[in-house]
Amino acid sequence: MTAFPASAERSLSSEPWADILTTYVARGPDGVNLVDYGALKANVEDRRKLDAYIRQFETADFGAMSRDEQFAAWSNLYNAVTVRYVVEKYPIGSIKPWYSAGPWKDIEVEADGKTLSLHAIEHDVLREQWSDDPRLHYAINCASYSCPDLRRTPWRAATLDEDLNEAARAYVNHPRGVRIDDSGIDVSSIYKWFREDFGGSEGAVIDHLLLYADTKLAEQIAARRRIDDYDYDWSLNDTAG
Repeated sequence: MTAFPASAERSLSSEPWADILTTYVARGPDGVNLVDYGALKANVEDRRKLDAYIRQFETADFGAMSRDEQFAAWSNLYNAVTVRYVVEKYPIGSIKPWYSAGPWKDIEVEADGKTLSLHAIEHDVLREQWSDDPRLHYAINCASYSCPDLRRTPWRAATLDEDLNEAARAYVNHPRGVRIDDSGIDVSSIYKWFREDFGGSEGAVIDHLLLYADTKLAEQIAARRRIDDYDYDWSLNDTAG
């Protein structure tokens, strides 16, 4: 992804979202970014700030944005709306009860002059328009422990490529992304659910992991080159958990 001057992006002020992230997102003891949903729910002023940030997207002119600006805007919106949804429902143990397919088709927001669900933003916008870049899966956060981190800063066009690489490395090199044991390689279910985005085969997924794995992990992956299992923890990425 190539960065362009952020003139159109600046029409969407990211400062309210940056304040929310800085205040309520922190690195947990096991290296996963967690959100203090309870504290945000209790802070009426910051909840209004989050609402105001999301309202900007109703009239945002995505067509005037560069490609990287669009990606950053859609990803920030997805994450902000997800946080707002969890705060509204809080306290909950998971955004996705075990008996449910999840709420993503039901969570809607006004953006770019349309009403879109989170499902549509992920699948009809991001996965459709950026089908050539599997790093999109490291940009959006589903409020779950096994999801790639919710960053403590907004996505920005000017640093997008570097930040996406950093997010990919952070996920691949954490046990919830890739775990090596005596029997083989266990990886996040993201690489199964969206295999086509990572090249369409197990071998292509392995190649993707090798791009971002640290030296020791890369050696272990290369020595096996076979995925044994997929796993995903839907527990809420909550500081209270």
